[in-house]
Amino acid sequence: MDGLLINTEDILTKSHNTILARYSAGPMSWTIKGQLQGRPLQEAIRLLLTWANLTDVVTPAEYTNQLHALQELEFPHAKALPGVEKLLRDLRRAKSGDGGDLHIALATSSDTHRFEIKTRHLEDLFMNFAQERRVLGDDVKIPKGRGKPWPEIYLLALKSINDGLEHGEEVIKPEECLVFEDAVPGVVAGRRAGMRVIWVPHPELSIEYHGREAEVLAGLGERCVDEPGRIGDGYGEQLTSLANFPYSRYGIVVSNENQKIR
Repeated sequence: MDGLLINTEDILTKSHNTILARYSAGPMSWTIKGQLQGRPLQEAIRLLLTWANLTDVVTPAEYTNQLHALQELEFPHAKALPGVEKLLRDLRRAKSGDGGDLHIALATSSDTHRFEIKTRHLEDLFMNFAQERRVLGDDVKIPKGRGKPWPEIYLLALKSINDGLEHGEEVIKPEECLVFEDAVPGVVAGRRAGMRVIWVPHPELSIEYHGREAEVLAGLGERCVDEPGRIGDGYGEQLTSLANFPYSRYGIVVSNENQKIR
């Protein structure tokens, strides 16, 4: 969601840099920023404080309180990123190439409160995701310590879809799913879940990972005990934006009044 559907990653960067400056630290580089994206908040803050050499200066709890105060002011101004509104609208009425229904779900590391302040002014956008198909970071079904880059959040999103299928619809398998991600830990999570992943990184993150894109797309952008995929296996692809999404490349047919987008 953050940095993929709405511009909250840029807001987060600004907020972190404001707090870091209070301690004569920062600004964040994209080397550390790329490691924070997509992770549960407390894990991200611990990584950030270690990077900034602030572990003996400010506690994670104190830092979190300052961050939340800024978020309460800034998140209500979040906006949809280019192409997002059209893509979600199209996917709601999309069919697969064989005529079957497509289903969408939301999987985000944002907890319930943060999700609400980021999205309450964007109700029309997030109505695309049924309430029962939203998996948030504080969902009790996510085992403790198993946020991204672990696969559970995406497997739960798939379960939320399968649990709501109409009678006669075939259960959807992980390999039939398409994950949209901007964050490297999220790509790893999607690949670990056995799903195909589209990576849409922030332009600055693209620069940071220039020359290593194939590793990221294979789910090898993090130190993992397992190896989610192989370089060039075709289960990971990179786009620069969600605008002008190439539906036909992914076997998606979208009815648009009297015509079809392929």
